[in-house]
This record gives sequence, C-alpha cells and structure tokens, in this order.
Amino acid sequence: MVAVIQRVTEAAVRIDGHVNGQIEAGLLVLLGIATIDTADDVQWLAAKIAAMRIFSDEEGKMNKSVQDINGNILLISQFTLLASTKKGNRPSFIEAARPEIAISLYEQMIQELGGLLGKPVQTGVFGADMKVSLLNDGPVTIVIDSQNKK
Repeated sequence: MVAVIQRVTEAAVRIDGHVNGQIEAGLLVLLGIATIDTADDVQWLAAKIAAMRIFSDEEGKMNKSVQDINGNILLISQFTLLASTKKGNRPSFIEAARPEIAISLYEQMIQELGGLLGKPVQTGVFGADMKVSLLNDGPVTIVIDSQNKK
C-alpha cells in the first residue's frame, strides 16, 4: 500500500462537478492498493498516518499529528501510484489490486482512519473520475509504502 500524504490548509474532491469530500486543515491522502496488500497493511498504515508528526507546534517544529490538531483527512483512492515505468513509455498497473480486492481494503482504511481520528474521513469515490484540489501547506509531502516497514 502506497500513500502520498500532503499537509493541507484545504482540499476537496469533485465528481461530475459536485463536491464529494472537502476538508480544511489536515491531510490529503492519495492511496494506492497493491495486489499483495492485506488488512495488516491497512492497520499499520492508518496508525502511521494518524500519528505522523508533520504539523507545527508552538515553536514552529513539526511535532504534532493530525490527531493532535484535531485535523481532518481526505482519502482518495489512486491506483496510478502503483505504476511500473521500467519498460517503455506506457505505465503498467499490473501491481495494482483489482477492484474486488481494493475496494474492501479502501473501505477498511476509511473506517480505521475514522476510528483513530474519532470523526468521519472525507473521501472520493473508488474508481470515479475525480478532480482533486488542494492547498499544500509547507509544502509538506510524505510518501509511505507499507511494504517498506523496516
């Protein structure tokens, strides 16, 4: 599971011109789910995202998590994060999980993050053509791969 985590002052996702999910201060998380991912990856990654200290404290140091600031999360599924570009110029997505597996893990991630935050997570719609807008704060962007835990 690959997550691109961006600290934002605001973010939104639109589908067919309508806002589906929107947040103010918090994290925009783009999530790619691989064929080898499991519920264990969901739990590990959700805990990492919720506890990651990338928000400024009173001294301007990155010491606070999204939980600490009572921030929000906008979670967007993005299979293109699993693109392989080793051969040719057309990316291969063979390592991205098929919808019958990925949807379940995506829904588990929504529930897990919501439980850790104590409030609902805003989302896009799995497989939809989405327009994502954000105001990256910092900018701060972190990439985490659950297959590289060590």
